[in-house]
Amino acid sequence: MIYFTADLHLNHSGIIQMCGRPFANVEEMNHTLIANINARVKQHDTLYILGDVAHKGTVKEANRLIAQINGKKILLRGNHDRHYDECLFADVSDFLEVNFDGQHFALFHYLIEEWPRMWHGSIHLHGHQHNKPEHNEAMRKQGLLHYDVGVDANYYCPVSLLEILAFFGME
Repeated sequence: MIYFTADLHLNHSGIIQMCGRPFANVEEMNHTLIANINARVKQHDTLYILGDVAHKGTVKEANRLIAQINGKKILLRGNHDRHYDECLFADVSDFLEVNFDGQHFALFHYLIEEWPRMWHGSIHLHGHQHNKPEHNEAMRKQGLLHYDVGVDANYYCPVSLLEILAFFGME
């Protein structure tokens, strides 16, 4: 199975207040986010992390937390991705185009106004904005084929490829 997430901000206590996350402290947030990922993503699955996996704290602490996350991890760098060892990821990129069962996707930390193959049904997956869950629905109602895979927009859980395809009626 293939999953997507973004904007975990592991070790970033300030993000709790900034985004209104329902956690008492950074330890609870770190634990819950990793547990939510691992409840869905198994070791043989692929997890695309579209940026901002860890922020603040030491490289050693970020590495310890990232190592707890299940799956083959592929990182698309975000604006806060500086505090980890890249060897924890199967691949690290800034932008990636992928095809799953004939469906094209453009993966980038940031929401972009236009992306490759946009006019041919390509779906743009992004993070960065820390939107609420209602955001993706509002964008779909406008006919836009982009989806915020960030934890704030997805109840602090990763979202599967199948869920995204079903969301856009492409299953």
